[in-house]
Amino acid sequence: MDDPFNLGGERFASRLLMGSAGFPNQQVMLDALDASGAEIVTVAIRRINLSGQHEETAAVLGARGRLLPNTAGCYTARDAVLTAQLAREALGTNWIKLEVIGDRHTLYPDVPELLAAAGELVQAGFVVLPYCNDDPITCRKLADLGCAAVMPLAAPIGSGMGLINRYNLAIIRDRIEVPVVVDAGIGTASDAAIALELGCDAVLVNSAIAKARRPVLMADAMRRAVEAGRLAWRAGRIPQLHHAEASSPEAGLIGT
Repeated sequence: MDDPFNLGGERFASRLLMGSAGFPNQQVMLDALDASGAEIVTVAIRRINLSGQHEETAAVLGARGRLLPNTAGCYTARDAVLTAQLAREALGTNWIKLEVIGDRHTLYPDVPELLAAAGELVQAGFVVLPYCNDDPITCRKLADLGCAAVMPLAAPIGSGMGLINRYNLAIIRDRIEVPVVVDAGIGTASDAAIALELGCDAVLVNSAIAKARRPVLMADAMRRAVEAGRLAWRAGRIPQLHHAEASSPEAGLIGT
């Protein structure tokens, strides 16, 4: 682990976080999780019944790594805070992926409600990982509140459109000191690689894996893409030029 991902006071080898929703069945989801190498997996608290089979699923996921409950489906700060408190009591974790949605059509965050919930949860001792829009100002405010990371969207949730605004993500990475995890909109492996090449610390992927024709194979592709993107960022790309520049030296050519 020569390049660990530090998040919430813990170290992880993988920079790929995986969602657990939308898979054809539980076994495919677990096989995809294994193939992805992800050590952090999200689960929506408001959409599962923490008893019977769902309780067993949460236990299985928790045994494989860091279980990250989320507040998907919450539209107010109050609902998100209550859901986070339920998750802490039921699952024994103070980690929460905070989502406060503005409307059902876009699934974009409601920023004022998100900021209010984030501040309250940080004060209550939660490790808060907020899903937010790709706005550097919002991300800065969330970091200033004490969030452990910021999780800006690349594109609308589930759209698979990839990185719509790379420029904003690059600004966020440049100006925010906490980890930047690209969340929502990833469509395929190359999107994940580009996010890491921009310097983002990690990506969270759900639909792009769960809804792929072969989810387990896509999970493996995402793992490799994240690793390649991070290596490319560490290596440093060459400058982009508006003219050609020969890769071979011209001095000493025959006939010159």
